[in-house]
Amino acid sequence: MTTNRPMQLGMVGLGRMGANLVHRLVRDGHRSVVFDVNSSAVRALEGEGIVGASSLEDLVAKLDAPRAIWLMLPAAITESALDDLIPHLSSGDVIIDGGNSYYQDDITRAAKLAEHGVHYVDCGTSGGVWGLERGYSLMIGGETSVVAHLDPIFKTIAPGQDGTEPTPGRTRSSGTAPEGYLHCGPNGAGHFVKMVHNGVEYGMMASIAEGLSIIKHANVGLTRVSADAETTPLRDPEFYSFDIDVAEVAEVWRHGSVVSSWLIDLTADALARSPELDGFSGRVSDSGEGRWTVEAAINESVPAPVISAALWQRYESRGEGEFTAKVLSAMRSEFGGHVEKPS
Repeated sequence: MTTNRPMQLGMVGLGRMGANLVHRLVRDGHRSVVFDVNSSAVRALEGEGIVGASSLEDLVAKLDAPRAIWLMLPAAITESALDDLIPHLSSGDVIIDGGNSYYQDDITRAAKLAEHGVHYVDCGTSGGVWGLERGYSLMIGGETSVVAHLDPIFKTIAPGQDGTEPTPGRTRSSGTAPEGYLHCGPNGAGHFVKMVHNGVEYGMMASIAEGLSIIKHANVGLTRVSADAETTPLRDPEFYSFDIDVAEVAEVWRHGSVVSSWLIDLTADALARSPELDGFSGRVSDSGEGRWTVEAAINESVPAPVISAALWQRYESRGEGEFTAKVLSAMRSEFGGHVEKPS
């Protein structure tokens, strides 16, 4: 990677993605001042091109004005970090929120910082723990001139020319989207696009998981099932007598299949290491983007049944539907005298 305008960036938050962002930047000739509440994370990064800071105030003091500071923090603590930063900032400084903040908060924060002459950029960042080598897909919101000023930073972080085949029908010869980063619009637009990106991710993940589970249970016809009033018998059990290697199915889907994707790649790797996925309980968290995507769909009157169902599935995985199931069981008992079968 090369850039013709090395820059200096402050990084707040050195977790799984923050530290890799710094490594990617410094590797391309940029400089960074870093801070994390975990001082050992700061010490681990200090070296050529990377200066550690002991506090947010110290980080601001070690950056050249006008400063650019990237926050890579959980959405729940981004607001408090901003409040702590504001007294130390100067007019012309730029704050970049690279986490998964709610896009409406971006609009409020941009207005708040503008009162101090500070610019705000929201940058949805996708790439996870693989981004150091693969690069990060960036969805950016903010003032055009400010985003343009930060272009060398975004260009370095993004995948760039990563070998992806050009889109056959694309006629535009300009724009940064083919390099993996895009200025989506004013403040909030970047995180709005990233929010929907994650909602789509929910649906894709749920579909892959459900499909592989159907394949895994294709041998249900070989299982003896109790014959009682509480159990619907399987019709034609001979049609469900396949013991299919799910890990190998995931592997074959990687090669030439219409559903081949990075998610399939990762799933195949997980199944290759543990066909029964023994290290997982099946409790699936949601960090907010799926909920916000469904809310946006409701407010826009856009049907989004797949993303909505994927969100409900995550709630179910955490036992949030337990009381619902108890009410259902109670009603069956009340109207029909149905007795719960032991699990």
